[in-house]
Amino acid sequence: MSKLIYFVDDDKMILNLLEYTFKSRDDYEVKTFRTGEDCLAAMHEKPNLIVLDHNFVIENTKFTSGLEILEKIREVDNKVKIIMLSGEDNKLVIDNYMRCGVDKFIVKNSFFIDSLIDSIINIFNQLN
Repeated sequence: MSKLIYFVDDDKMILNLLEYTFKSRDDYEVKTFRTGEDCLAAMHEKPNLIVLDHNFVIENTKFTSGLEILEKIREVDNKVKIIMLSGEDNKLVIDNYMRCGVDKFIVKNSFFIDSLIDSIINIFNQLN
């Protein structure tokens, strides 16, 4: 049975990279969203994992931070696994997300795709 992964990021290039990287894997179904509102509207599909960006800078959106979106996701599903992605390597930000129940925090650096692949495999292995 395939696992449903939501990628939520306001950067189209990042979403395209993530979609390309994971859609080719047989055991993953991938959906991408540029806003938290779109992700929340699709939560009825019960994703197994959400990979969520930290900052959102799209005009006319309600949510501007991953933390706001995370809080709303937890109201709908407090068990879904969540990985945070951020260009910020700030210990206070990371600690805040970890306290709010994310499963992993990954800094967007030159190797973040490798870290993300490993983290997703590890999370799904723990679920089995």
